[in-house]
Amino acid sequence: MKAPVSFSEPATLRSLCFRVLLVVSVLSASGCTIYQSIGKSTGSFLHPVSGHDFVHIDNDLWDRKHAVLYFYRTHSEWAADEIEAPSVYVDDSHYFNIRNDSFTWLVVSPGERHIAMRRPLLGLEGLNSFSLSLIADATLTVEPGGIYYLRYNELSEPAQAHPELDPEHPLAQGDLQLVTREYAMQGQEIVSTHFLNSDFLAPNHAAVSIVESNEDADYKRRIALLEEERELEMERLAREGRYEPAPWYWPFGGDPEVPLEADQKIQQLEQDYAQLELERERREAENSDGWWFF
Repeated sequence: MKAPVSFSEPATLRSLCFRVLLVVSVLSASGCTIYQSIGKSTGSFLHPVSGHDFVHIDNDLWDRKHAVLYFYRTHSEWAADEIEAPSVYVDDSHYFNIRNDSFTWLVVSPGERHIAMRRPLLGLEGLNSFSLSLIADATLTVEPGGIYYLRYNELSEPAQAHPELDPEHPLAQGDLQLVTREYAMQGQEIVSTHFLNSDFLAPNHAAVSIVESNEDADYKRRIALLEEERELEMERLAREGRYEPAPWYWPFGGDPEVPLEADQKIQQLEQDYAQLELERERREAENSDGWWFF
């Protein structure tokens, strides 16, 4: 009798990965939001962390107008035996999968930063609002110059809650929690971890500034909110008899009797964002080494 095929056999693994990639490609083409970390989710059982001991980043690596998020995961047998490590997202963008006994950091823009963690299955984590395993889903308001420590441990919660968080806040309970600097440093918690380096077996996009990505996400979020505000404003004006709906043969909308406040806010936001892009171009030009001639 032929022996059953094991999932550890290379051919079977290649076949599974190919099928997962095929499904992801089809769904992405359909316009769905795919959450995945295929090729990045390798756990510590297969690839232990080998980076340097914990150290805070140099002061010249970040501007005090921004903030720093430290993520760390203390050692446990559970985490050490993990085949796939959980993914960490900020503002709906994937940056790294956090393995046993590791730490990393991100420089972020002040304001509301959305932080989520998802557990993958063969790298696939979710589709639109559906997640296979949503570990954390929270919004953290960060201040300019702030330094924040986010502790992940699926077996034990921190002995003390962060004093500035509401007890009902998602980061005050569960596996991923915000802790104080004092707590992170005590008992060798974060000090005992090692840098989550990026390599071929487990690439990541952490230990960088993601300020521009945050600013882009903030702009898109505010535009979406203002578009909703605009719809509500037009409905209010229609009820008050100050908005004339478009005739059936005209596809471009009606005509309000007064300027829409939402339109003015959208225009101002677009001007501010255009100015932000010009500032980025100016900084890039200053940091450029000059012209290249080909």
